[in-house]
Amino acid sequence: MSRMARTRTSGRGPRGSSTLLAVPGGIWMLVFFIVPILVVVWYSFGQKPGLYGTHDNSVLSLDRYGEALSGAFLLTFANTLQIAVIGTLICVLIAVPFSYWLAVKVTPKWRYVVLALVLVPYWTNFLIRTLGWQILLAPEGPVTVLLRQLGLVDAAFSMLYTKGAVQLGVVYNYLPLMILPIFVAMERLTPALREASKDLGAGRWGTFRQVTLPLAAPGIVGGVVLVFIPLMGDYITAQVLGGAKGNMVGQMIAGQFQQGQNWALGSAMSVTLILITLLSVVLVGAVGIVCGAILRARRRLPIERTAAAATAARTGTEVPA
Repeated sequence: MSRMARTRTSGRGPRGSSTLLAVPGGIWMLVFFIVPILVVVWYSFGQKPGLYGTHDNSVLSLDRYGEALSGAFLLTFANTLQIAVIGTLICVLIAVPFSYWLAVKVTPKWRYVVLALVLVPYWTNFLIRTLGWQILLAPEGPVTVLLRQLGLVDAAFSMLYTKGAVQLGVVYNYLPLMILPIFVAMERLTPALREASKDLGAGRWGTFRQVTLPLAAPGIVGGVVLVFIPLMGDYITAQVLGGAKGNMVGQMIAGQFQQGQNWALGSAMSVTLILITLLSVVLVGAVGIVCGAILRARRRLPIERTAAAATAARTGTEVPA
């Protein structure tokens, strides 16, 4: 038997080794992700047994989902979706030019120093970072005092415990998750592509729009997913900075588990939030695929015409109309 055949038989070849390397990650996903979700789904079919009970699955029903889809939940979900969409768009608008500047304009000597300055605050505890904004946005905090001194707001103005404070907080908390994948995507782009685009007559904006941005699209999509999904379930930012005016679904779900002690209803709300979030991501992804196909089709025609013109110039023939 040959060495390759013995390797395949023993299962210790490259495929067997890669499978073994995936086992710890699979166990981690099973124990800390799949099993907790299955437990939440199981609780969602139960009910609250009494004043001091948390859940009872002796009788299974879908009644909790009917309660979860009440008017209050849907209104709060609409508010959460608005905050998540606006926050994700703001993160994209900030992260794309910043990542381009960091990957292209900053010298390699200082590039990762600047990246570290972006990531180090993110490694600080999430609650501590949010409490820091609570201090800054307080009625007598530095931000409010500065706005009053500049005459932009009156003495009664307070940004804390408003929807705007929540919006500011989520952008600050999740912006590094948007910057990192976009920076990685842009850093991998070879300078030769941009130089070739400029040699063909495209300006800086044309090169960025037609070369850099399309090639960095996978990083932008990854950043959108990394920001949008956890932002939909965020409740700490809403609890600390929003109060009653910045209520989000995560805050409502946490209230069912902690104050209401109604684990069945809280689980039904959680499952509903997961399903609607996944549906939103799928719809956005489908729209992105369709728009990308349309843009590629529109971009292919000028490229084909340019190639035909170059061929005609070399051969001395006329370009077909």
